[in-house]
Amino acid sequence: MTHVPNQFGLRALPAFASGTQPDGAIRLMADAGMIASDIPFVDGQIQPASLDLRLGAKAWRVRASFLPGNEATVRQRIDRLGLFEIDLTDGAVLETGCVYVAEIQERIALPSSMHGAVNPKSSTGRLDVFTRVLADHAAAFDTVAPGYVGPLYAEIAPGVFPVVVRKGSRLSQIRFRHGRSRLSDEETATLHASDPLTDAPAPCFHNGVAFSMDLQGFGPERIAGYKARPYAGIVDFDKVRSHPREVFWEPIPAPEDGLLVLDPGAFYIFASKEALSVPPDYSAEMIPFDPLLGEARWHLAGFFDAGFGHARAGGAGSRGVLEIRCRDVPFAVTHGQVVGRLVYERMATRPERLYGAQVASNYQRQGLALGKHFT
Repeated sequence: MTHVPNQFGLRALPAFASGTQPDGAIRLMADAGMIASDIPFVDGQIQPASLDLRLGAKAWRVRASFLPGNEATVRQRIDRLGLFEIDLTDGAVLETGCVYVAEIQERIALPSSMHGAVNPKSSTGRLDVFTRVLADHAAAFDTVAPGYVGPLYAEIAPGVFPVVVRKGSRLSQIRFRHGRSRLSDEETATLHASDPLTDAPAPCFHNGVAFSMDLQGFGPERIAGYKARPYAGIVDFDKVRSHPREVFWEPIPAPEDGLLVLDPGAFYIFASKEALSVPPDYSAEMIPFDPLLGEARWHLAGFFDAGFGHARAGGAGSRGVLEIRCRDVPFAVTHGQVVGRLVYERMATRPERLYGAQVASNYQRQGLALGKHFT
């Protein structure tokens, strides 16, 4: 039996299988008190390989991004850096160029053999809302240390669009990993040989599966990507398909010579050249930044659930969407240029529901796709 500190009234827990914990295990964790909230989970909150985290009722505008470090809690840092408190109960506008910290409804109690990893949800990343999760005494973002017992907070920094969020908005998702879950390059190549992970004719397996950018364009108009229009308006995070894309996005036609220069500071949506697949017994994570591939952040929301792009979940042909912000200098990209890697991890057991099959999905079988907020 595995025990955790009895601060949440926890019961003894059965041993967990090694790997990333699936939906069924997450429900057991909640039943045992490892995940606690004053409000019951809502439909769709438990994903095949992760749990959506909901914002609480309070947020604070803070002077700067921060890590609490070993000596402080998040609230102690807010007391020093906070400018004013915001009530999220009925919704509030978070402005670009500002940093906010919000309560998260879910509290966590982990055994010493398990840790949590957090990523923005896909729809968060496609809005250029930079969000990271903080835990008390944490020395790193988006990481919940083994044995951690306590609250979580979301740091939120809207990039190109101001956003409306409210209590219950789900900007981030957490995975729970027990023991070793990440596949080695050799294991990834072996998996690909039996259940292809990409349709690349000669895939590269080095720190994951390499993928490249598509600049040949999609659809009859051959749209290669989209560039966000600054100052276009406010996006309500919880209103789906209610914002006209032409107001917020400028389409980018496929360049005739296959080369495109990205403007520093601009935000773009592109798609991978390769179709990607995550088999049912695995999940994956896209590496967001690799300086060896250019001075740009290639992805904000990196979790890929079991079944994404897989034929058994109706997703054959799904592309990876790239949320790109170029850094300090213009950067030229070409069709087929490698821009990132997808790292695979083993599920502890197969999820009860696969992405895009039993779980409703906005992005299964996607090509070049804006976020679900846009019509």
